[in-house]
Amino acid sequence: MTKPLADRIALVTGASRGIGFATALALAKAGAHIVATARTQGGLEELDDEIRKVSGDGATLVPLNLTDSDGIARLGAGLHERYGKLDILVGNAGVLGPSSPVGHIELKTFNDVMAVNVSANFQLIRCMEPLLKQSDAGRAVFITSGAANKATAYVSPYAASKAALETLARAWAQETANSAIRVNLFNPGPIRTRMRATLMPGEDPATLDTPEQVAEFIVPLCAPDWTETGKFYDYKTRSLMSFRAPA
Repeated sequence: MTKPLADRIALVTGASRGIGFATALALAKAGAHIVATARTQGGLEELDDEIRKVSGDGATLVPLNLTDSDGIARLGAGLHERYGKLDILVGNAGVLGPSSPVGHIELKTFNDVMAVNVSANFQLIRCMEPLLKQSDAGRAVFITSGAANKATAYVSPYAASKAALETLARAWAQETANSAIRVNLFNPGPIRTRMRATLMPGEDPATLDTPEQVAEFIVPLCAPDWTETGKFYDYKTRSLMSFRAPA
């Protein structure tokens, strides 16, 4: 039986654990060859082991700190040389940052969050767009958060970074609307991840869905037959939403 993502190349950032790990594995099960980036070599190797179990094809592992913009550029050049295209980009990597009142946060700490959650994705777009244009159906999905529109108190750098990411992705979606590229945002909501446990240490993780459950809903947004762009998929309500101006 032909797998729906057979012969497609998928780049997943933050793939060493959580939603990134689960999404990379789900895409591999669907037939995609995975290019996985993360800072943690051990986590990437665990992912490779799991992918080999389900597909027989090992992943391409790229240990990379996404604040290394030159490293992202080298990755783009390497993908061009090896594959000549990129079919799927999943911008999952992100950091929570401090849980503190705005006025108590150091400038460097704020900038560190923006560097990973916004600037790194900006550089990914710059370096991967030419490769996505070489695909017959380039697909990009960026993981966002409800904190972006709720302006959640005490996590202002995270909330601001996700709001910026959403606007960046939406602008890119408009710019590529007449191409074969489709760009969308995915909001998983509260999920059983290390980041969630850090933010809500008293929460019972058994009450939350798993990254594996979430990943099953990300995969369709990466498929060639997905046609929507500039939209927001909300996992909690299982609905695809459009952005609109404030009432």
